Amino acid sequence: MSADLDALLTCLYVLVDDLLPGRRRFGRPPRISDGELICLAVAQVLLDCADETRFLRLAKQRLSHLFPYIPGQSGFNKRLRCLAPQLAQAVTLLAQLSPSFCDRLRLLDSTPVPCAASRETVRRSQLAGLGGYGYCRSHSRWFWGFRLYLLCSPDGLPIGFELAPANAPERAVAAELLERVLEPGQIVIGDKGFAGSEFEQLVASLGGTLLRPDRKNEQPRFGSLGGIRQWIESTFDTLKDQLSLERHGGRTLTGLVSRIARRLLALTAVLLHNWQLGTPGRHLTAYDH
Repeated sequence: MSADLDALLTCLYVLVDDLLPGRRRFGRPPRISDGELICLAVAQVLLDCADETRFLRLAKQRLSHLFPYIPGQSGFNKRLRCLAPQLAQAVTLLAQLSPSFCDRLRLLDSTPVPCAASRETVRRSQLAGLGGYGYCRSHSRWFWGFRLYLLCSPDGLPIGFELAPANAPERAVAAELLERVLEPGQIVIGDKGFAGSEFEQLVASLGGTLLRPDRKNEQPRFGSLGGIRQWIESTFDTLKDQLSLERHGGRTLTGLVSRIARRLLALTAVLLHNWQLGTPGRHLTAYDH
C-alpha cells in the first residue's frame, strides 16, 4: 500500500462497499455501483476539480483503469444527490475505524458555507428560505448561506457535523450535534460563542466536560486555549484551501449536503489511509494528482 490516489481509492472502495448496505433497485442494474460513485466523488474533491464536466473528462484519462464506466455529468450529479445520506453515513463509519476516534478530546467549532454573493442571487436561489445571513468574525464580513458545525478529534478527524442556516443560534445547533455523537467522559473544547451555563449543563448531562477560552468580563477559568483552538482552525483551513469547501457549487439543499459530505469523506479517507501507512496527519499532497 502506498500514498497515492489509486491506492487510497482502492482501499476506500473496499471499506465503503463492505460498510454501506446495498440499495434495492428496480429495472436495469446501474453500470457504476454506489461504492464506485462515492470513490469517484472523493477523487473529484482530492483533485480539486470543482467543475464536474471537466472532472469527468479528466477521470476518463486519469482513472479509467479503476472505473471501467464513467457516467455523464447529469447522471453523476443526480446519483450523488440521492446518495447524500450514504455519504454522511460513510464519514461516520470510516471515522470509527481510525485510532483517533478513541481520543477523549473533541474540538467543536463552526465555519461559514456561503451560497450566494448578491441580493438578486439570494432572491432567486432554490435555497431561499433555507439559508440565512450570518457574520464571519475571522474575516469581518457578512455572508448568506449556512454554517458547518464540526466536532472532530485533535488530528482533524470528523466525528460529527451539522449544517444549519447562518442565522441559527450557535448553541442550539451545537447541542443537537453533541446529543447525537458525544460519548460520556469526553472533553469538548469550543470557542467563546459557546459560553453559557445552560450549554455547560447540557454537556455535563451528556457525561462530557466543556472547556472554552475565558471571556474578558468573567473570572479566569480555563485560560486562552489558543494553541489547542488552533487545531480545529487548521482543519477548517484544510477543508477550505485544499478541499474547496467554500467553492462547493451546491444549488439545492440535497446537493449542498452531498457536496459538504464529499469533502468531509475525502478528509476522513486521507486521515485513515495515512494512519494505515504509519504517517498520521492531514497530508493531502500525495493524493492531489
